[in-house]
Amino acid sequence: MQEIYKDFSRPVSERVQDILSKMTIEEKIGQMMQISFANVSREEAEEWVTKRFAGSFLHTLGEDSRWLQDLASQTRLSIPIIFGIDAIHGHALYNGATVFPSQLAMSCSWNEKLVEEAGRVTAREVAADGLHWTFSPVLCIGRDLRWGRINETFGEDPYLIGIFAAAIIRGYQGKSLSDSDSILACAKHYLGYGESTGGRDSYDTQASIRKVREVFLPPFREAVKAGCATFMAGYQSIDGTPVSASKKLLRDILKEELGFKGFVVTDWNNTGSLIINQKVCGNMADASRKAIEAGNDMIMSTNEFYDAAVELVKTGVVSEALVDEAVRRILSIKFAMGLFEKKNTTSKSHAFACPEHIETNLKLTRESIVLLKNENNTLPLGSNVKNIAVIGPNADCIKAQFGDWTFFSHPVPNPDAIPKIPVHTMLKGIEELSSSKGIHVFYHKGCDIMNAAEESIAEAVNCASAADVVIAVVGDCLDQNGEGKDRADLNISGAQQKLLEKLRSCGKPLIVVLVNGKPLSVPWIAQNADAVIETFNSGMLGGKALAEVLFGEVNPSGKLTISFPYHSGQLPVYYNLLPGWHGNKYMDMPEKPLYPFGYGLSYTSFKYSNLILSKTRCSASDTIVASVDVTNIGKLDGKEIVQLYANDVVSSVVTPIKELKGFKKVEIKAGETKTVQIPLEISQLAICNENEQYVVEPGEFLIMVGPDSRDEMLLKASLTVE
Repeated sequence: MQEIYKDFSRPVSERVQDILSKMTIEEKIGQMMQISFANVSREEAEEWVTKRFAGSFLHTLGEDSRWLQDLASQTRLSIPIIFGIDAIHGHALYNGATVFPSQLAMSCSWNEKLVEEAGRVTAREVAADGLHWTFSPVLCIGRDLRWGRINETFGEDPYLIGIFAAAIIRGYQGKSLSDSDSILACAKHYLGYGESTGGRDSYDTQASIRKVREVFLPPFREAVKAGCATFMAGYQSIDGTPVSASKKLLRDILKEELGFKGFVVTDWNNTGSLIINQKVCGNMADASRKAIEAGNDMIMSTNEFYDAAVELVKTGVVSEALVDEAVRRILSIKFAMGLFEKKNTTSKSHAFACPEHIETNLKLTRESIVLLKNENNTLPLGSNVKNIAVIGPNADCIKAQFGDWTFFSHPVPNPDAIPKIPVHTMLKGIEELSSSKGIHVFYHKGCDIMNAAEESIAEAVNCASAADVVIAVVGDCLDQNGEGKDRADLNISGAQQKLLEKLRSCGKPLIVVLVNGKPLSVPWIAQNADAVIETFNSGMLGGKALAEVLFGEVNPSGKLTISFPYHSGQLPVYYNLLPGWHGNKYMDMPEKPLYPFGYGLSYTSFKYSNLILSKTRCSASDTIVASVDVTNIGKLDGKEIVQLYANDVVSSVVTPIKELKGFKKVEIKAGETKTVQIPLEISQLAICNENEQYVVEPGEFLIMVGPDSRDEMLLKASLTVE
């Protein structure tokens, strides 16, 4: 008679209970272990599977995962391994897979459908490599730009992050986890990780639980609603309590209150960090006990946890029921994915960077580019341009363009790798399109990003002097972004500023293209360049998409999801600040950011009029619709991102001056007027009060609709909630 857990016709709950009843404590604790393949020998990896029954490995690729899975199939219960990978913007740790724009870049498209498609492409390629799980999406909020991981975020707004979270999770997980091209999503880093004091990675987040609930929890709530299979606990502490030791955050709020049914994995060595970094535990036994009791289900890369946890259960210090709960969650996912039956690990190399995937990538990259300035219609480039000078350290640097979390940097750094995929640096994209138009391109690197030497600037200026227009490609590099690379000074580094000043003195139209992992402090560029384009980390096709924008083959439609400061000391500059600051500004800085949230230009212009609310009085359970007429008053067809903001005029706790509550990206032909309707659920206007209760308080709300977050650009209407 077939065992219940091997019978795929049985419900998952029955199969889990059956196999759980057969498992030893060693096998159970083994399932809670995630081993870094890059940090153990092959002999050790084999032992982790055959002797300790490890439930998961991370950072394996291709043949290695197939070998380990075969070993697992030969163990007593044949419990399959879940393989995880940091597929943050495509399966980019694998050289040969599609590399998408970073999360920050793709969010500037404001196109949730394309973000979902990016997740779907990533899932197909990860699954084709025999892997099951991506440690993505990052749902941290990018509010302190000094933080090294800003490039991994979807920007600064909780509502927008939640929209993109749900979209990319749908893409990763597909219609069913059991589908052969679906993978597990992982919402991280739960919770408030990006708000650590001073922008210092993995440091303490000094926030009240009310603020945590109101600001940082909403995107994760949307992830739960979207069915996200796994969550990752953040490295940091909140008000002194490490997240991986917080029963309130993991058990009470996430699992009980939000109803999360998947499993929680720690971040890298979080359990060990309780001892060596945060010093809230004196030994591994105590750290392992706290991790289990808090609600962590899988332990990433703390190999000492295994022996400690086994001993804790055998001596009765930790209840086996807590271990059973964790293992039940892990096994439920393995059964739901069909790992016991199929999820074959046969490589489908034809899926990697195939034409369909490249086309999806190109569509998203085009819509992610943001035009920040276009003085005197410098762009698009006209027929009068015959010679172009492309100057700058990021013009022909694919590593800077890729950003973090690619085969250049993880899991084992390989900075000299040669991409096995078609890539377009900014220079290559401009050269290809220019060639088809009979335009000559001159190129010079000009200077380095990390080196202040200026020896080659004169040569770059000579190159620029022979051109009709100068395109300067500047920004930052991989050494200035990522974990452990928090940055106090947001000015452009090296000799880049001097290079730009010398290029400006040539008297030629100056177009500045930014390739960067985060907003930089660039007031000189904003003031002196004729045109400015933001690309962030645009992936493998950034240069192709940029060239199409420069020559007008694509009308730019991206808008910022994060604000730019004039100066590092001006931080924070996110749009949804609280009111009440005496003077509303630093005495030596402007009140507003250099470039605000929601901002982005087009080669056409849009006029807003006739804001009408379907109701001006309503109850907390209602949904209203805001309608606005948007007219394309320019000569080109274009796409506009219509944004809806709300402000609680008087509330029991201090609330932001405005908060995004809806948006719609619409295509409008030249001369056309479209009536754009944006629904607003009144429940979205809820606040978290001083008792940690979510309530919609009665009273007046200001509803604002327009092209970006600036007050002067928004039409306004009053709404009363009774």
